[in-house]
This record gives sequence, C-alpha cells and structure tokens, in this order.
Amino acid sequence: MTCSTCSLPVHTQFASSGLVGPIVEDGLDPATDPAWAESGAASPAEYARWSGHLCGMTCLRMALGAGAPSLFALRDGALRYGAYTQGAQGEIKGLIYAPFAEYAREVHGVDATVHRHLAPEEILGLLDGGRTVMASVHHGIRYPGRPAPGRGGHLVLLTSRTADGTGVHFHNPSGTTAGTRAAELALPDFERFFAGRGVSLPARV
Repeated sequence: MTCSTCSLPVHTQFASSGLVGPIVEDGLDPATDPAWAESGAASPAEYARWSGHLCGMTCLRMALGAGAPSLFALRDGALRYGAYTQGAQGEIKGLIYAPFAEYAREVHGVDATVHRHLAPEEILGLLDGGRTVMASVHHGIRYPGRPAPGRGGHLVLLTSRTADGTGVHFHNPSGTTAGTRAAELALPDFERFFAGRGVSLPARV
C-alpha cells in the first residue's frame, strides 16, 4: 500500500493490517495472526513477543522504501547494534536512538540524525529539506479528536507537509484504519501527542 501524498510505502508493525485494531485495542493474541511469517519472525511466539515493540523498525522499513528488508531482519540488525535490549526477566527495551542511528548509517547507508530536542516547527524544516522524521508520539494519536493521554512511547514516520503547508502527513505503524495508517494533522494537534524528540532520515524509494 502507498500513501496518497508520497511514494513511500505504508506498513504496519503487525503483518495483517486488518488485525491491528483487534490486537492493540481488543487484546487479540498476535500469535494468531495468519500472516505472521511475512514479518520474517522465526515463529508465532517470537512474532507475538516482539511485534508490539517494532514501531521504530516499521518506520525504518517505510523510510527505506521499495526493497527494504523484512521487519524482523531489521530487528535483528538493530539488536546487534544495541538499539534494543532485553532485561533479566526478558523485558524488551527500546528503541534506543543513538545505536539505532549508527545501525541505520553503517548497515543501510542512511544518514540518520538523532534529535533529542525537536520543536514541532523544526520538523517542517526537516521535511522541506527532503527528510522524513521518526517522531516520538503517544499511540493515542490515532484518535486526534480525543484528549491526548500523554506524549511519547510510540514512533510514527512524518513524510511531508500538508497541502496548506501548516500540518504534517505521517504513517502510523499501529494505525487501525487506512485513514489512521496514512494520516495528517495540523501542527498544534500533532504537538499534543509529540514528545519533542525523534530521528530524521532521508526519504528513499
């Protein structure tokens, strides 16, 4: 699937886009996703354990454009660089920006830049400069008409300005509908969910 405003593909962090809503909102076990193998995971159990943590890898996969590796192939590379860590009880931590950027640069030849403090207006400048932005937002951004529950904890890929120049188009790896997977928001509405940090990448197709 490709968005209507850019040539980058739209991917979800779960292999079956139609099951994103049931998984993230209704508690459906990801291991029951019939398309799990398309993710590159070794087993349904591995897919179920990791898929909810791979919004960042989904953003990278979209930014790499056509021919990008599978989701779990990207996960494997990010693990080797320390962009994800696993605690003593097996808990998954990440995405950790600095090693992720190193991985993107060294393995994929992508000029990834970490932005630890990023104002919403700066995002527009990055987009104007031909870059995409992996932005830290609250996953509640899929419901912009509701009060923002918080900021950060989830990554979306900002792809361009809106037609009027004042808002942003973005791809949401956990969007539950076509309209929330390739979405747009006015900048003040986006800011309500935005944690003020992210990673910028060049757009490639």
